[in-house]
Amino acid sequence: MTDTIKKAVLDFRKTKFVTSAPDISKLPEDLGAEIAIIGRSNSGKSSSINAICDQKNLAKTSRTPGRTRLINLFSVTDKRYLVDLPGYGYAQVPENMKRQWQKSMTDYLQQRKCLCGLVVTMDIRTPLRDHDRMIIDWSIASNLPALILLTKADKFGVNKRKEMVGEVRTALSEFGGNFKIIAFSALKKIGIDETREVLRNWFELTHTDEE
Repeated sequence: MTDTIKKAVLDFRKTKFVTSAPDISKLPEDLGAEIAIIGRSNSGKSSSINAICDQKNLAKTSRTPGRTRLINLFSVTDKRYLVDLPGYGYAQVPENMKRQWQKSMTDYLQQRKCLCGLVVTMDIRTPLRDHDRMIIDWSIASNLPALILLTKADKFGVNKRKEMVGEVRTALSEFGGNFKIIAFSALKKIGIDETREVLRNWFELTHTDEE
């Protein structure tokens, strides 16, 4: 009975939008458990959130990379949230706006106590760019579990996907961390169940105040 209840509670299809905030001071109280999704502006971050939650327009997508300018909070269930952070490294916006985004992301990552895991989205064709490596390095220093989603995996066949996962795993070995790497496609529904299982495990390992 307990397992049935857990699965029902952690049904990503029931995820709802909560709020958008320009910085952490405007977010709800720092309680519960949050999993943040972060990646380059053209890495398919918002599409990945929509696919995980099986909703077309939960996270706003755009043909123009860099549309996500706020910290967007989504409730999976009570006290458990997904957080869509602004994309980095690509957006064609003024430099002062980039600095503002950078500060809001840095403050969130360094100060948000309920952060329990990090999902890093990377285009499978161009993984592990400089900003990606910085985020991964930070996750290790913060003792925070990280899931690498190699997005747009439908661009490759099965063998090439496996090859890319292996290459990224080898490259990440230099960091000394233990990472989960999943080939993922929002378009072709590749890797979605596996991703949900990782996120469920993170949430279930994190005790909220009410538990």
